[in-house]
Amino acid sequence: MEIQTISSVKLLLALLVPLIGTVGVMLMGKNENIREGISSVSSVVLLLLVASMIPAVLDGKILVYNIFTILPGLTVTLRADAMSMIFALVASSLWTIAVFYSLGYMRAHKEHAQTRFNACFALAIFGAIGVAFSDNLFTMYLFYEIVSVCTYPLVAHAQDKAGYEGARKYIIYLTTTAKLFLLPALILIYVLTGTLDFPTNISEGLFTDGLSSGNIQNWVVIMLYIFCIFGFAKNGIMPFHHWLPGAMVAPTPVSALLHAVAVVKVGVFCTTRTMLYVFGTDTMQALNLGIPTAYFVGFTILAASILALCKNNLKERLAYSTISQLSYIILGVALLTPSGIEGGLIHIVNHAFAKITLFFCAGAIMIAAHKKDISEMGGLGKTMPITFACFFIASLSMIGAPPVAGFVTKWNLLVGSMEAHQMGILLILIASTMLNVGYFAPVTYKAFFGKRPTGETYQGIKEAPLTMLIPIMIACLISVLLGIFPNFMMQFVRTVTG
Repeated sequence: MEIQTISSVKLLLALLVPLIGTVGVMLMGKNENIREGISSVSSVVLLLLVASMIPAVLDGKILVYNIFTILPGLTVTLRADAMSMIFALVASSLWTIAVFYSLGYMRAHKEHAQTRFNACFALAIFGAIGVAFSDNLFTMYLFYEIVSVCTYPLVAHAQDKAGYEGARKYIIYLTTTAKLFLLPALILIYVLTGTLDFPTNISEGLFTDGLSSGNIQNWVVIMLYIFCIFGFAKNGIMPFHHWLPGAMVAPTPVSALLHAVAVVKVGVFCTTRTMLYVFGTDTMQALNLGIPTAYFVGFTILAASILALCKNNLKERLAYSTISQLSYIILGVALLTPSGIEGGLIHIVNHAFAKITLFFCAGAIMIAAHKKDISEMGGLGKTMPITFACFFIASLSMIGAPPVAGFVTKWNLLVGSMEAHQMGILLILIASTMLNVGYFAPVTYKAFFGKRPTGETYQGIKEAPLTMLIPIMIACLISVLLGIFPNFMMQFVRTVTG
């Protein structure tokens, strides 16, 4: 398919919508109905704008919009291609769902500083959309840092000791790794190649010509690759993962934002975008970067799953699950096989909808029953059947069971590991699936078949408000539909792999 590049102002508009929404929220902060109406309308408009780009991208076109040029080969430019559409669709659609859920949660919990919360939430989406539509490594770095700064107040929302401590750890980890690893790597890449622009296909990276001519040494490229992997610390790879469980002190809508929409998805999107469009599959294969990366993140998959087994607090268990699940995305791309890359990229979508469902359920349980620990939830499923049914279905996606979306991920990753002739990776995936069952199944079993805690009657407890329950069911339903009808999102994934 011939690739045609056309200029489109839609990209700039998509970036401006959450920014304008932020301003509107701040101006109308004293009127909560208008404030939340602005957030809701902004999220819907953004989703429609992103959706309007689908026909052109599926037709083989790349949409671009140059904002300004700093130096030759160093610009702030937006671009919509197949890979960027994967993340943009996830971020915009989940923002729409999360806005309505947050409305119910924040009011039911009587949270303070709701204007600041809504404004920072919109700014985080602004950063995420900027990352999704970045045309080069420099633009992506700018928006990556914007996401870090804008989500700090969300993590520290409670403004207590735990909140400030979690937020401090969050910002230190993310900004330090970006400054120590990522920024020096960007500068050196620009010096060596003269550009930071992403190519139009994933086979040839920015270093291809320099390596073939001998102008760039192999060890330099390997070093830059390692710096980029660790520099995007939002990807949750061990040992730079400690910020993520610490951020669980934030309100549940923030946890959902961190784990499903903006922060961690920004991390893995930036990581995989860099692997495929900066280094490229040919360079990664030539320098044997792929399989060692797959085994390295395989350790994170298993270790985080084992830690999840040990956590009694539901949000903490989900946090370690996220650390594990994120590495599936990187592992799949690192296999450098068509099925592996497809499994990794589609998990950006599949994990997002399942994980936001799980966190929404955790928030609903907190609001309705005031329970945070799994040990306190025995028999609670009979009182909150819809919430725990949705939790169960989303758990199946995390495990990789049909017919939910996660099955599509696991199937492609298993096939990809066999295409790469890596039995070790195959065993890691099988072992991690068993661990997934080990830390998800007991939650549902205890809720529906477990005994109530001594002296607990659950009197007066019922399902969370409809403003929370409906978004939970919508996210859960989409997760199922993505498993039964995966081809819509797989169109974008297959366009990336060519």
